[in-house]
Amino acid sequence: MELSLTDHQVSPPLVTIPRLYNAAHDLIARHAQRRDKVAFAQDVDGPSLTFGQLEDRVQRFASALLKAGLRAEDRVMLCMHDTLNWPVAYLGCIYAGVIPIATNTLLTPKDYQYMLEDSRAVGLLVSSALWPQFKDIVPSSVRTCWVDGDDVAPHPRMDDLVSSSEPLKQPHASVSDEACFWLYSSGSTGAPKGTVHLHSHLIQTAELYGRGVLGIQEQDVVFSAAKLFFAYGLGNALSFPLCVGATTILLSRRPTPEDVFAILKTRQPSIFYGVPTLFAGMLAHPLLPKASELNLRVSTSAGEALPSDIGQRWQAHFGTDILDGIGSTEMLHIFLSNQHGHVRYGTTGKPVPGYELRLVDDHGAPVPTGELGELQIKGPSSALMYWNNRAKTKHTFAGEWTRSGDKYSVDEQGYYTYGGRSDDMLKVGGIYVSPFEVEATLMTHPAVLEAAVVGHADEADLIKPKAFVVLKPGQQASEEELKAHVKSRLAPYKYPRWIELVKDLPKTATGKIQRFKLR
Repeated sequence: MELSLTDHQVSPPLVTIPRLYNAAHDLIARHAQRRDKVAFAQDVDGPSLTFGQLEDRVQRFASALLKAGLRAEDRVMLCMHDTLNWPVAYLGCIYAGVIPIATNTLLTPKDYQYMLEDSRAVGLLVSSALWPQFKDIVPSSVRTCWVDGDDVAPHPRMDDLVSSSEPLKQPHASVSDEACFWLYSSGSTGAPKGTVHLHSHLIQTAELYGRGVLGIQEQDVVFSAAKLFFAYGLGNALSFPLCVGATTILLSRRPTPEDVFAILKTRQPSIFYGVPTLFAGMLAHPLLPKASELNLRVSTSAGEALPSDIGQRWQAHFGTDILDGIGSTEMLHIFLSNQHGHVRYGTTGKPVPGYELRLVDDHGAPVPTGELGELQIKGPSSALMYWNNRAKTKHTFAGEWTRSGDKYSVDEQGYYTYGGRSDDMLKVGGIYVSPFEVEATLMTHPAVLEAAVVGHADEADLIKPKAFVVLKPGQQASEEELKAHVKSRLAPYKYPRWIELVKDLPKTATGKIQRFKLR
């Protein structure tokens, strides 16, 4: 199932995909000449999988899914650390026609319960270390649970399933426009939305951005600090390297600067995918390695706007650029990016070939050059819909155009500059945070009367939540007490880094909080 990439001098590059097409089969079957080459390696000195072993394990896991009674279009939730079994499980589901739903490993039991019930998942695969988050919330609709890692009675281990199953040699007869996988995305209300992507989307983004902009090649070794459950990480560490036969390094732990330095120095990746918060932390770290210790040819950044100072300092130290870009769960990967030889820090660059962008005002009319407008995208990787959310689907996917919810301006040279979110959503470490969710949690504290949360820049010019809190008359609460209250109820990255106690909040005549005044 090799694909053809055709270049036209005027039109954007087009990826020709046959109608009968299984994304997992394509990504594992194109490596007949490199079966003994390492496809995935784990951590600094951990185990590895060759391309031949990957294909065998994917086919065995697909067989185990069918043996367990799963059928085409059944959904399986994956909540796994980035181990060698992550790509096996993900691709095994797709190979069998089952739909994987990769989920954030940093969420709360309440979040997971909502996703399981909303998706009506019938299968669940969880890293054993994460099982305590699930043990009390799995609904009866989930017929089968598996664990990756240590025994969690009575649930079978994924490794045992794989080793005891015969390879499934024929993939499910999927079509390119068929639902393939989901990713959950948070909206302006904070409620997660199941974003449905097609079989064609993984290879579209791999060809258009991975090869077309990044220039990924077979000889590259890649390392993504952004995890596989992110849309960004999924392309970085799975579909892009599998498209060309590159080797991927996975980090099973949280990507601290120390762990990232160890990977960069030991595994010698040529492509490093990060986020602005991590780049800032690395540059400020006393153990920052010398350029001569690494083998980097390029780095990328996404998830939130990269401050120009971080990009310039990285380039000055390592002698290689960070290609800052923007993507979304709805578009699967980056559609607007700085590009080799044309990096302009402080901007998000130019459209990725194959995508069209436009900036419009509140009435849908084009905005003049240099003025802020809502960014909308047209391209081949736009999601099919939000599951069980007709209103949000119609609002976001307007015909051929997808609304990003971001404000941008474009200059006369065609470079786009980020201007903020169209709504009040915050992006913290590349993950959306709803201020309303944080406010509601603060207000569950017995001393809190009102709360408002806005984005505030830290010392590295990265946005984090800041809360303004009005206490009830006669009540007291410290800043640390309120932070701990939020941390105990929400995912850790959502807590407000600053809390300012105020007498009242600015409001409109109708009682709505004026957050722009707090910003």
